[in-house]
Amino acid sequence: MSEKPISGLRWPRAMLKLSGQLFGADGLTVDWARVGRLGDEIAEVVARGVELAIVVGGGNIWRGRTASEQGMDRASADYAGMVATVINALCLQDVLETNGLATRVQTAIEMRQVAEPFIRRRAIRHLEKGRVVIFAAGTGNPFFTTDTAAVLRAIEIAAEVIVKGTRVKGVYDKDPEKHADAKFFDAITYQDALAQQLRVMDATAISLSMENELPIVVFDINEEGNLMRVLSGEAIGTLVSSGSAGGGSSR
Repeated sequence: MSEKPISGLRWPRAMLKLSGQLFGADGLTVDWARVGRLGDEIAEVVARGVELAIVVGGGNIWRGRTASEQGMDRASADYAGMVATVINALCLQDVLETNGLATRVQTAIEMRQVAEPFIRRRAIRHLEKGRVVIFAAGTGNPFFTTDTAAVLRAIEIAAEVIVKGTRVKGVYDKDPEKHADAKFFDAITYQDALAQQLRVMDATAISLSMENELPIVVFDINEEGNLMRVLSGEAIGTLVSSGSAGGGSSR
């Protein structure tokens, strides 16, 4: 990463985690209008000089846990889910390149005809050259979520923060889409997130972030300009870190 600080940015190198749910809507496996809007948000921050890596989920196409509950071998179901993330990665790559961005897709399972294999030093070099790197296929191992993959890759590329784009404002004590009285946290510690089993990321991902002092910001990516605001240091969403937990009120 460049030694020169980028004016107006708190986190010049960041990992963006996008769930598969953000890619599809209204019965569409891939909603191109949604993906296009995500591309606009990403293009804005890259234009400002952010070195951005992305981990995508595949839940709009396939959920390994659901297939396993219906009788499929869990490891095989998870491998199928990894392939689903590659589909989303290629869709996002196409949108970003339409916006004029240089991108690379790297996968944790080899499929050289469509993407590079994950190589840490190569990924870092791509970022230094201003390319967006999209990581697909999770960690390459069954039983691990794409949340854990996002934290792992973030640590490997020396990202300064993980920003998790969601459909809601941030972290609540219960699902705000189902409970009108859900309490919002503007900040919370890793320990409290684990103890209260809050829906930030899975326990493995949070624990790995805590061990490496990697902050997580959970925010609503559907609000235009929010990604840039988060990386600029504005008080958007929920900050998960080793600091004091917030009081549960909106910022």
